[in-house]
Amino acid sequence: SNSSAESLDRLYPAVGSTKPPRKRTTSQCKSEPPLLRTSKRTIYTAGRPPWYNEHGTQSKEAFVIGLGGGSASGKTTVATMIIEALDVPWVVLLSMDSFYKVLTKQQQEQAASNDFNFDHPDAFDFDLIIATLKKLKQGKSVKIPIYDFTTHSRKKEWKTLYGANVIIFEGIMAFADKELLKLLDLKIFVDTDSDIRLVRRLRRDISERGRDIEGVIKQYNKFVKPAFDQYIQPTMRLADIVVPRGSGNTVAIDLIVQHVHSQLEEVRAAQAALASAHQCHPLPQTLSVLKSTPQVRGMHTIIRNKETSRDEFIFYSKRLMRLLIEHALSLLPFQSCTVQTPQGQDYEGRTYSGKQITGVSILRAGETMEPALRAVCKDVRIGTILIQTNCNTGEPELHYLRLPKDISEDHVILMDCTVSTGAAAMMAVRVLLDHDVPEDKIFLLSLLMAEMGVHSVAYAFPRVKIITTAVDKKVNDLFRIIPGIGNFGDRYFGTDAPPDWSDDEDALST
Repeated sequence: SNSSAESLDRLYPAVGSTKPPRKRTTSQCKSEPPLLRTSKRTIYTAGRPPWYNEHGTQSKEAFVIGLGGGSASGKTTVATMIIEALDVPWVVLLSMDSFYKVLTKQQQEQAASNDFNFDHPDAFDFDLIIATLKKLKQGKSVKIPIYDFTTHSRKKEWKTLYGANVIIFEGIMAFADKELLKLLDLKIFVDTDSDIRLVRRLRRDISERGRDIEGVIKQYNKFVKPAFDQYIQPTMRLADIVVPRGSGNTVAIDLIVQHVHSQLEEVRAAQAALASAHQCHPLPQTLSVLKSTPQVRGMHTIIRNKETSRDEFIFYSKRLMRLLIEHALSLLPFQSCTVQTPQGQDYEGRTYSGKQITGVSILRAGETMEPALRAVCKDVRIGTILIQTNCNTGEPELHYLRLPKDISEDHVILMDCTVSTGAAAMMAVRVLLDHDVPEDKIFLLSLLMAEMGVHSVAYAFPRVKIITTAVDKKVNDLFRIIPGIGNFGDRYFGTDAPPDWSDDEDALST
């Protein structure tokens, strides 16, 4: 039919326009909660790479893997196996199932009686898929619809995903659009026997989606099988890699993992380039350092001294935090205001001209600054970001995020006790920007910073205000600030430092 011909034309690029087969590649991920529990460990997959260019965007676009195949062919299982073997922190798993179109009332009735074809290209919102993948590939955050397979409708709430080094996009129609194909750096087709796929679909739809066996079989025979033969199986020829037997083919998965590792090595070079950028330049104008009075110098002497007891370290750190936050608040925008004194006289004063102030601490050490902020800023709202360093890669990973609603309208005090390379602080700033906080409304506060960290943050985010009590010039090969203060979190909380800790918020953020 003409409609079938038009659909097939949508699926395939013109003859001769396909790119040569790419090398083997791979992926990793999970997004729904932001972690993947495997038999060996827990892999956190939320977050985003911390290294950006002078425009505050990723220095290298994400590597996107398309994972196609028939319904219940084991695409998600293959993705999970790749993730576990790859062990890369910055990964997003994007499912095509989230992008079913919103059904009309008539289509809802057809779906309720298993008479609507969910296995046709027209059932998916390709425009939204393409727009979403483009943003993720550029390292931007996106809103993803949540689809309810029981009611055949989108839920009211949407979920947020962040950009990553590696993105896996999986779905039955993953290769079913010309524009979509252009965004895929590697295309993998999972080829599983039709009988196995039918059995898996029966189990899934009955146990997870509340269907009855008659309805599932009816839908399979009427839509699923014909759609596979007409729209899905032909796309196998577009794949760079075909994985027969799905998750049982460990050799193919190993080859994919090796290729992705080679691709990500290029990202490491970008990190070193940014870390050394502008190091010989004067300190940026966005930096404000607390005046080094004898009192401030004396407190630094105490907390830098390795012989200082924990009680004294905590006491003088708190005093220094209070001075730092008072200094930061003085840099907020104020406007003229006239009030009347108890004596009935006018007083020409000043009042904060913003809407609200929100404090965001980078856990764990950053939370030690919260009491000082609460003490001087009444009714301040507090958010938290947990960033930890991957021991194998040395890169910070975003594990947890809790921010107040409408934070985009606030001035944000971002608290991070020590900043060495700036990686954790840069990631935290990027997350705030993803939540629509204007860059010039972000104040990064730290007790101690290295020049490298100051330059890196200012280079990527030139409108963020950087406020500290002192700046040390050097960072050694282990990214420790020299002369430094030691591992702030361990000294404050009385815990033991790991053998290769870094100053960046307790090892790039404990």
